[in-house]
Amino acid sequence: MKNLNYENAIIIRKPTRLEQLKSKFNTKEQAKFYIQQNKVSFKAKKINSSPSKMNNEQMLIEQKAAENEAETEYLGYENENSNFYSALSIVEKKISSLLKVKILYQDYLPSYIFGPQDVIIVLGQDGLVANTAKYVNGLPIIGINPDPSRYDGVLLRYNTSNFIDAVNDLLNNSYKAKYISMAQANLNDGQSLLAFNDFFVGINSHASAQYSITYKNKTEYQSSSGIVISTGAGSTGWLSSFYNMTKGLINEFVPNIIELKKFTFPQDANYIMFVVREPFISRTSQANIVVGKIEMNEVLKIESNMPQNGVIFSDGIQNDFLEFNVGTIAEISLASQKAVLI
Repeated sequence: MKNLNYENAIIIRKPTRLEQLKSKFNTKEQAKFYIQQNKVSFKAKKINSSPSKMNNEQMLIEQKAAENEAETEYLGYENENSNFYSALSIVEKKISSLLKVKILYQDYLPSYIFGPQDVIIVLGQDGLVANTAKYVNGLPIIGINPDPSRYDGVLLRYNTSNFIDAVNDLLNNSYKAKYISMAQANLNDGQSLLAFNDFFVGINSHASAQYSITYKNKTEYQSSSGIVISTGAGSTGWLSSFYNMTKGLINEFVPNIIELKKFTFPQDANYIMFVVREPFISRTSQANIVVGKIEMNEVLKIESNMPQNGVIFSDGIQNDFLEFNVGTIAEISLASQKAVLI
């Protein structure tokens, strides 16, 4: 028996790269001209800086090659845009016989109020699934890959041909789901933020972040490039880069001294991990608390000592952030809410 509580299909998407170019340059023609001019200018600089100067005929050949490269690049944008809208049309048509359809752009996720009557469908890249999961209050998500030839689709289990099966399973309450652990940041002013992959705590520039950190009842003052707190889902991304860097340093300076253990861990793990980036040791700053595991019911406490530009953002979305300046205290923990992927 179908769940009669579901009324709406919310299709979440982001602008295509071609649409982003059109937004910046007003028309497709101007966007194409911009790409072409960049290619031609780059070729011209390369020619002019060459020790062996080219004659006019050679320069015309190079310019034509640059124009052809620009044309090929622009066609890639157009093909991507065309494939996306073809997928969107198919999804809308198939689901409109079951539910009312609403299109929601990524930028509106933080302010949109989702309810139990909504079926959440993400049409886009893996990162859009991660970003969506933070705002849908644990509602199940159906991820659709609009262009399998272009996107890996690790979190996009469906395509335009088979997604309707997942919708029917959800409506019939007979679906299977994958539950992915998330992290949560709570501030002392009542604000909070979720992370599907990771948090960054620091400053919004290349300046050093100043803060005190408390982990397992030990506190120290630090100056660093910030702190990254990762979930299992994010451990193959930013967190893994710290492993790669550390392994490279050790292999170069103290070869064969230690076998490093990878930081990657299960997506449904009941813990998250943190790494302090480039901690600096001085008369006032220490570097004893640089990596750790935050188990269930534990918190990582961070108190800002930055007069301005301190931030906490999640999953690489820098324009959706919490201010983290002097007097602000953040407690980072495993979130009680999980992402639910059909």
